[in-house]
Amino acid sequence: MAEHQHNHSHGANKKILLISFVIIFSFMIVEAIGGFLTNSLALLSDAGHMLSDAVSLAIALLAFIVSEKAVTMSKTYGYKRIEILAATLNGVTLIAIALYIFYEAIDRFQNPPEVATTGMLIISVIGLLVNILVAWIMLKGGDTEENLNMRGAFLHVISDMLGSVGAIIAALLMMFFGFGWADPLASVIVAVLVLRGGYSVTKNSLHVLMEGTPTGVDSDQVVNILNGHEQVRGVHDVHIWTVTSGFHALTCHIVLDDELTVKQSSAILAQIEHELLHANIQHATIQIEGSAHNHYDSIYCTVKAEISGHHHHHH
Repeated sequence: MAEHQHNHSHGANKKILLISFVIIFSFMIVEAIGGFLTNSLALLSDAGHMLSDAVSLAIALLAFIVSEKAVTMSKTYGYKRIEILAATLNGVTLIAIALYIFYEAIDRFQNPPEVATTGMLIISVIGLLVNILVAWIMLKGGDTEENLNMRGAFLHVISDMLGSVGAIIAALLMMFFGFGWADPLASVIVAVLVLRGGYSVTKNSLHVLMEGTPTGVDSDQVVNILNGHEQVRGVHDVHIWTVTSGFHALTCHIVLDDELTVKQSSAILAQIEHELLHANIQHATIQIEGSAHNHYDSIYCTVKAEISGHHHHHH
């Protein structure tokens, strides 16, 4: 059931992303040309922001398509990780764009150039409308709650709106009060948004790549589930990690009473796996051991023995 639902939302997400990508990419070109013609850094930085949006949408789209490729023997999790790698790349690009905008703006604060404000105003208003449209499409049709990818793309579009609002305000300030600094100021505000987005995307995806414990999983709760059965004598070597957004895996060793039959042990395992599903662990591999193994009480794997000698610490 969950799998079917997953695929349905996958298809919907793909379609939404494609539509959003086409709209945003087309307008990004308009905004970039407009930025050059009107000489507005606020528009150019917003175009840069939109480019990063378009890239993140394209990456999200690619991730959905590629992660559906079949699982093979050489890639036993299929290509689900592509999504995370793509997100890392996207985050780093965002940081670079932001730094470049800061660099440009410094010069403009010192000597504000002439900006064609009317053109700038028109383009930034259209930009705002485009973003509102895309955000609405995503909210209506995509899974912006659960899927890291869709969520990232959606947040991009929202912060993009703020960029357009900034450009609109800057254009009005320049038209009515002749404040030349409004343009670089708006671009710096956009750059801060871009930088923040880039930083958080990079941080989250690196956490996944470093096999960090997933943010949506409470490891204490997981250990309690594993320990919760009276026949379980001990738990150790617990590892929890994220394969791709919304797909968490766990491996661990549990020590059971020696007199349990294989059938009884399997029943306990099935029960534990069912409970783990509720704790947001979609894929559990549990090794059963007899009480002879229970000679140390570290829950998490202590790998010292492996590093110093060649044998593992289970003797």
